[in-house]
This record gives sequence, C-alpha cells and structure tokens, in this order.
Amino acid sequence: MADLKDQIILITGATSGIGKVTAETLARQGAHVILLGRNRLKTERTRQEIIDATGNQRVDMALADLSSLQEVRDVAAEINAQYPRLDVLVNNAGLMLGAEREVSADGYELTLATNHLGPFLLTSLLLDLLRKSPAARIVNVASMAYRFSKPTLDDFQSERSYSAMWEYGTTKLWNIMFTQELARRLRAHGITNVTTNSLHPGAVATGYGQQSGGWLSAMLALGRPFMLSPEKGAETSIFLASDPSVATVSGGYYSKKKPEPVKSSFNTLANSQRLWKMSEDLTKTEFLD
Repeated sequence: MADLKDQIILITGATSGIGKVTAETLARQGAHVILLGRNRLKTERTRQEIIDATGNQRVDMALADLSSLQEVRDVAAEINAQYPRLDVLVNNAGLMLGAEREVSADGYELTLATNHLGPFLLTSLLLDLLRKSPAARIVNVASMAYRFSKPTLDDFQSERSYSAMWEYGTTKLWNIMFTQELARRLRAHGITNVTTNSLHPGAVATGYGQQSGGWLSAMLALGRPFMLSPEKGAETSIFLASDPSVATVSGGYYSKKKPEPVKSSFNTLANSQRLWKMSEDLTKTEFLD
C-alpha cells in the first residue's frame, strides 16, 4: 500500500459507489482528499464517514454539478485559490439517464454535459495546479460500455437520435479519446510531470442507472447480483491514482489493473482532434492548443 501522506487528491462523484470507495481508500493511505459532490448534505455526511473510518482529518469537500459549466468554473477557481498544487485528479462522476433526452443548464444534452464536457473543462481549469506537482496524475473513469455506442460527431448533442444506453456508451468513448488526446498534447507541450490514463471499473453493483427507467433499469436490477462490489470496482481507479508502477505511463486504458487495447474504429487521431476542438468550443475554453 502506497504512502500518500504528501498527496493532494481530488475525486469527483465521491459521495457514493466507487468514488466513495476510492476516496476512503486513498484517505486511509494518508492522502489529503478533496471530495467533489453535488449535494451539500450528502457530501458533508460522506466526509465525516471517511474521517471516522480512516482517522484521517485531511478530508475536504467541494460542491459542483459537473453538468453546469459555470459551477465547474466556480469550483475550479475555489480549488486553485485554496491549494498549493494538485497531485491527482480522479474524474469519476458520471450518469446514465432515462428514455427522454434532457438538457443541462447550458442547453447541452445532459449525459454529454456531465460525463464529458464537465470533466473536460474541470481538467483544463486545474491543469496549472496539477503542473505544480512533481508528478501529477489524471485518472478518467470510462467504461467498456464504449463498445455499445453509435459514435458520431455530426450529431454531438443527440438531437436527431437519442438513446440512454447509446449516449452513455458514447460518452465513455469520449472519455477514452479525451485521455489519449490529452496524453498526446501533454507530450507535445513538453509537460512530463503530468500523466493521464482511463479505465473500465467493471460492472459494479451500485445505484447507477436506476434513473434510466423502463427496460434498462429492469435489466440492471436483474444483473446486480452478478456484478462487482464497489470495493472491487474501485481497484483500478486506486491503482492508477497511486501505484508506482504506472507513475510514468500516460494515455493508457486499463481494466483489472492491466492495460487493454481500445477496440473502436471511431477512435482515430482525426476524430480525437475534432472531439477536442468541439469540446473547447462548447466549454469556451482553450486547452493545450
């Protein structure tokens, strides 16, 4: 178990499921952990539970709904002002919605806004803080659900065709492509002290996807007894955030703590660069151009 007493680690979606397990495990290893959640009471309760379970008092909280770009900007400004550096950013938060297409406060399709645009903007706004670390890591929680997707950048907002499952899978592919393109751009800019990797946590038995409704909720409920515990599901996130063996690896996609190839014909350099530019345009940010 790594000694993380000198590490400052931010985890999004940290109030339940694998995010909470990741936060508690890293706190137990001595890290100064920042829990980013949407709900104040739930985040405060999670913070106290982790302090009680680990004895580590260095557990802080921050509040933002990642689907709101203004809330992402506000929380990033708070974190930049409050901390001298950031050693690890775990982009863990994500959701699967229901049968009806929904939009964010900015008018963007809500799955895309939460699972991709919010983390993209947060990473951009925290990059300077990460660069102040001697060896920073960005860990993006994706999913093998990327294989169950119909990716297109010509209907980025799913206005012409929407499916909760396809949308979720597509945003997980965006997470992987973002990670790989980020790794390329970090190298191109000569930034050697920041790495990034993505992962598939496994099919985890949490409340994930319950709000999707209909047949999808029923299928998830039937499969839940055969799924991994959150503790098992968090193992690869924890591994990528803390294990010395991957300290210098960047751009990888991991499952069960091992690298795996990304099997998607859509995952090309041209598409990754187009995805990056479209993400910059929607979040109104310039990121490692």
